[in-house]
Amino acid sequence: MKRRHLLAGIAAVAGVGLSGCQSSCDEGVSLDRETVFHWKMVTSWPQNFPGLGTGARDLAQLIEQMSGGRIKITLYGAGELVGPFEVFDAVSQGRAELGHSTPYYWKGKLACADFFTVVPMGLTAEEMNAWFYYGGGLALWEEAYKPFGLIPNPAGNSGTQMGGWFNREINSLADMKGLKIRMPGLGAEVYSKIGAVPVNLPGTELYQAMQTGVIDAVEYVGPYNDLALGFHRVAKFYYSPGWQEPGSAIECMINAKAFAQLPADLQSIVRNAMKVANLMMLSEYTARNQQALVTLVEKHGVQLRRFPDDVLGELKRYSAEVVEAAAARDPLSQRVWASQKAFRDQVAPWTGLSLKSFLDLREL
Repeated sequence: MKRRHLLAGIAAVAGVGLSGCQSSCDEGVSLDRETVFHWKMVTSWPQNFPGLGTGARDLAQLIEQMSGGRIKITLYGAGELVGPFEVFDAVSQGRAELGHSTPYYWKGKLACADFFTVVPMGLTAEEMNAWFYYGGGLALWEEAYKPFGLIPNPAGNSGTQMGGWFNREINSLADMKGLKIRMPGLGAEVYSKIGAVPVNLPGTELYQAMQTGVIDAVEYVGPYNDLALGFHRVAKFYYSPGWQEPGSAIECMINAKAFAQLPADLQSIVRNAMKVANLMMLSEYTARNQQALVTLVEKHGVQLRRFPDDVLGELKRYSAEVVEAAAARDPLSQRVWASQKAFRDQVAPWTGLSLKSFLDLREL
């Protein structure tokens, strides 16, 4: 029986090694099954926060389990070791080996960062994953992070988000002028163009900011997270669709020097654990969002609204301008957007023919 378990374990490790990883996976040190690596993971989320914080926790546990305890990870929530917007620097500088966050928080350091999280009116979660794994997106992402000593990995996705919480009804673009709204990424630049005032705050500060009038509207994720943060107590109107974030990628970045110290089998385990985490987070949001939305509407009386079609049309037009301007910021941004746009144009007809056609049929 013991021999059978041993052989199964060896086969499992070998199978992991065959499942594919990018350019950083073939330089591990010689195999050593005695050394235990003690790593830190810093995150942009509170510990155990639904979806995001629990996703980081589950990934840390998965790496430890898959490695047979050869990698042990101490997890730090936002603000426990570093602030939520300091994760990139902490991992780059070697203060932590892993960082769980989302790329568009780093646009001040890296012009192309937005494209690795989400583009307004862009790729869905499934399309984003396909671009990463089969469209060259992950190789471009690795190229972008390499000068910082980081190896990026998709490690989750929230799926299509909501348009946000507003303390006034939105009937036209004029209703958004002067509106102070929490919005990160390229969506914030779109709102600037129409006269709103975007503010980027971490999730831990949003409820108080809405409660005290620091902001008039807040976009965070979707019902699963928004219910947990209690936005229904500080805003009346909940808008869809999430034009600004059709499929927002979550990352787990690795300090490249720490990664190079791992044996090749542990390198493969770490990278493949992140693929599992990527699948599980998207699955969890798909399962939980509608449950939370029912609670918000039926128990808390939230007024669910859809942005008017003419407003969405204008947001789409401005989004195209913003994305093209962002792509023109530097040569790498141009290459990343050219790759993502070409991939979108390649897969969009099939997405429309298959998924959209079926969903339209299901709604009849």
